Amino acid sequence: MSKRINIAEVQGEAINAMMGLEKYLSSCKLTDSMKDLIKLRASVINKCAYCIEMHTKEALKHGEDAQRLFALAAWQESPLFTDTERAVLALVDEVTLISVAGVSDAVYQAVLQHLGEQSVAEVIMQTVTINGWNRIALSTRMVH
Repeated sequence: MSKRINIAEVQGEAINAMMGLEKYLSSCKLTDSMKDLIKLRASVINKCAYCIEMHTKEALKHGEDAQRLFALAAWQESPLFTDTERAVLALVDEVTLISVAGVSDAVYQAVLQHLGEQSVAEVIMQTVTINGWNRIALSTRMVH
């Protein structure tokens, strides 16, 4: 593997802006568990080992059950997730894979019924942010 740039060194202001978004998201109403599931699910879809490693450790530290983390890759088949978590994970999948078919009305309406507008916006912003981090880590080949 060839050496790639370190975005934090080359574009420190951009990383600081991303960290500002992270600070904002940390103050949102979503539970730590929900934030962890969002970060991990998007990172699994994007195959970002760096972020999977980081957010798995965070989730365990926050008290998440390891069995649920193992099941996250196949959440649709697992009975370990609540209806609200399923609605959120479906939205995370569609936002992360937005170029495939966009976000369907069915998925959007389901998560809206469970969370309301404010929290749906938080889910979308959390998903957009982790997708940004995944793309930085993957394009620069960050190693955990």
